[in-house]
Amino acid sequence: MTAKNELTVAVLGPGGIGGLLAALLSRSGHRVICLAGDETAATLRKSGIHVRSGHFGDFRVQVEADTELREPVDACLIAVKATALDEALTRVPPATLGDALLVPFLNGVEHPRTLRARYRPDRVAPAVIRAESTRVAPGEIEHGTPFAEIDLAGDTVPRDRLDALARALDEAGPTTRVLPEETAALWAKMSLLAPFALLTTRHALPIGDVRTRHREELRSLVEETAAVSRACGAPVDPAGILARHDSFPPTTKSSMQRDAEAGRPLELDAIGGALLRAAERHGVPVPVATRVVGELRAAGH
Repeated sequence: MTAKNELTVAVLGPGGIGGLLAALLSRSGHRVICLAGDETAATLRKSGIHVRSGHFGDFRVQVEADTELREPVDACLIAVKATALDEALTRVPPATLGDALLVPFLNGVEHPRTLRARYRPDRVAPAVIRAESTRVAPGEIEHGTPFAEIDLAGDTVPRDRLDALARALDEAGPTTRVLPEETAALWAKMSLLAPFALLTTRHALPIGDVRTRHREELRSLVEETAAVSRACGAPVDPAGILARHDSFPPTTKSSMQRDAEAGRPLELDAIGGALLRAAERHGVPVPVATRVVGELRAAGH
């Protein structure tokens, strides 16, 4: 870190979320290196990142871009889909990453274990972001929600390192806080995301139709996911989760549903599969989740 507290941050996967964070950090004065494929990296080097956001404004910033991390950084944000994680990590050699924080913004709850097996375990700092942001073309980001909120955690990560990154993110725009327990942070998101993603994808309907036409199924899946979360040591309130689903604009679709519509690979295993595995480990019955995940798998997902 420099004397001005400017960070050097790598962003693996400058898509909807990664591109938004890269642009905001760059605009805030930090050095940003985006890691992507040849074509995307070339576009970013030439044209930078253009963000259109009702919340953060319409702006373009320059960023550095490469196909692989080649120098030390303060932090590396991982913003790829779970389905692309293994291949993407080849762009971040462990020896080059070294002492840097590794901050995954991934769906699911199992990825920290994967990352700690490959990189320094005490530098993996799982994060959760609440925002809808889409990459419409390389370097073109549309942020649709009137907010962006980040929860940063990491049970074994030095607190001063977490605080420094949280401060940089918060000052760049997203409301950021450090949570004391990563399991609670990850399962808080999982408890909201799993029912939303699984049912909007299963029924090919936005949340407004799911919560009216399939309300009992939604309620049951919320309660099952909350029970698994409690068994994992992260108590959540199912009534509160259901209320959050009721607060979404009725036309809201999950990213899994959008991937299904576009014929892209789904994060079904990272979300639904992880839920079923956690339920089995703790002996929690989840009949609705088991059926819905099975139906999605049977449909070729």
